[in-house]
Amino acid sequence: MSPTPDEATGHVLTADPAAGPAERPAAGPEHDRDRDKLTALGGLAALSLDAMASVAYGPESIVLVLAAAGAYGLGFALPITAAIALLLAVLTASYRQVIAAFPDGGGSYAVAKTHLGRRTALTAAASLVIDYILNVAVSVTAGVAALTSAFPGLYADRVWLCLAVLVVVTAVNLRGIAESARWFMAPTAVFVLSIMAIIVVGLFRSAPASTAAAAGHASVLAGNATSVGALLLLKAFASGCSALTGVEAVANAVPSFRAPRVKRAQHTELALGALLGLMLIGLAVLIGRFHLQPVEGVTLLAQLADASLGHGFGFYLVQFATVVLLALAANTSFGGLPVLMRLLARDNHLPHVFALRADHQVHRHGVLFLALASAVLLVGSGGDVNSLVPLFSIGVFVGFTICQVGMVKHWYLTRAAGWRGKALLNGFGAVLTGVATLVVTGTKFTEGAWGIVVALPLLVLLFEAVHRAYARIGERLELGRIPGPVTRQRSLVVVPVMGISRMTRDALSAAVSLGDEVLAVTVVHTEPDSEDQQATDALLRDWDLWQPGVPLVRVPDAHRRLGRPLVGFVNELGAEHAYDRITVLIPEVEPVRLWQRALQNQRGALIDRALRRGTDAVVCRLRLRM
Repeated sequence: MSPTPDEATGHVLTADPAAGPAERPAAGPEHDRDRDKLTALGGLAALSLDAMASVAYGPESIVLVLAAAGAYGLGFALPITAAIALLLAVLTASYRQVIAAFPDGGGSYAVAKTHLGRRTALTAAASLVIDYILNVAVSVTAGVAALTSAFPGLYADRVWLCLAVLVVVTAVNLRGIAESARWFMAPTAVFVLSIMAIIVVGLFRSAPASTAAAAGHASVLAGNATSVGALLLLKAFASGCSALTGVEAVANAVPSFRAPRVKRAQHTELALGALLGLMLIGLAVLIGRFHLQPVEGVTLLAQLADASLGHGFGFYLVQFATVVLLALAANTSFGGLPVLMRLLARDNHLPHVFALRADHQVHRHGVLFLALASAVLLVGSGGDVNSLVPLFSIGVFVGFTICQVGMVKHWYLTRAAGWRGKALLNGFGAVLTGVATLVVTGTKFTEGAWGIVVALPLLVLLFEAVHRAYARIGERLELGRIPGPVTRQRSLVVVPVMGISRMTRDALSAAVSLGDEVLAVTVVHTEPDSEDQQATDALLRDWDLWQPGVPLVRVPDAHRRLGRPLVGFVNELGAEHAYDRITVLIPEVEPVRLWQRALQNQRGALIDRALRRGTDAVVCRLRLRM
């Protein structure tokens, strides 16, 4: 049986109401823990930024593809957006069911692990891991691209700007997901209200209020066509599906919500789907109403703001809100991926360190891993959003499809009230997302999607390799079995010494308490050197005067080494088989200030490394706090 994070530590904590402050467990009272979790509104701010921000590039990605068929092709923007909105509605309803059925989070990974087998679950997890990392890189680069469009002088520093934004988002998330929700609630509200203002005001206009934003910019519209091929429509649909990334984030992060967490998460999912669908349809209607077309250097959202609100304060407010929200849309990944990695670590598919939670309920190692992986992508792409977009959204659609198929089986097995209707909804969703997965992968394969196709199985193999390693560890530790009787073992404690001090006394006192026998050992350099010889003679003389009751053994070495002679000495003791266990206790100073570490000679670390590599002894480092 494989070890779990809690079993590997071997600690069981119980809360004692009468315990003093020093004895209390790390977790605070229930209401304190709830303060570090999300409300429904907070969940919308913390976990929906990715989906909300997609309205800035989703409709434009559809129009850019349809522009190849001229003005006639642009007429299909609304029907394609309606098809995407239908898929969004199905996904929203489906993920509300997932939240109720799997309240511990994990989304498609949890569903697949329960109903579709381990390999399928790992495929879903791998697809989500890849897409979460890509989401951070794409969101940050898109936000910085919007900023450099307004201020071209910053273009040369776009990589540093991307990294600066990433540092800010990471720092906020290290303070907890509830803290990030409080920070990002205002930008989210400003962006949503701005988009709604564009839609409402635009619907009351019969003509654009202004076209100044697009004036002087070349159109990318091709010559007019009389028909549009199915392949072009499928490609436009695939491009627009990028607007659906982030829909699954709420289901992945259910444990991050306050109680009752299922209801709060479901309310957040519903609000996310409703707002996103309304914004996508509303913007698509205005694109047709104002007969807008894509132009070089100006986003379609900027043209829509110009046409609805005029080229004044409202226009610049929308641009500013878009820049901020695109840059912060990475927060969705910081809310979802650490929770997913915690589940993978709990199931022994990732190192157990990813299951640990710091203050404020933060999965710190998951947050830092996501930041590091995203930084590598940002630097590797040179801060260019166009080099990352072809890779985007494929992984999440794989997860969508696996989740829907797994939920169909879930309803078939549980046969709860109304299970046929729920299974039909998930089955319909599985067909839609499955087709979307094939379309997205096929149309983007030559643009870089092949890298995702290669990376997915490699990541699954990595998960399985970690699981096998933990299985071997669990077998050696005999986890899950009743161990044999406790027996007394004959033990020897070896204490390396360089001189006599209070630290030597404390180390020998600890050693006498730990072992049946104690040996102090010092390395003596046999090379003729008056200074070394004088130090050795002084140590022997002082030892005889002190008489600690522990013999001092001299280990000779002709090459002025420290680690290797001690390794040889300990191995000789082990070869005698006179002891069941040999422990080496290394005394060293623990400085109060961080800078004081530079004053240490690092002998303890040197001996530690040498003994761990070259012996089977138990190595302990006894730190004396200054």
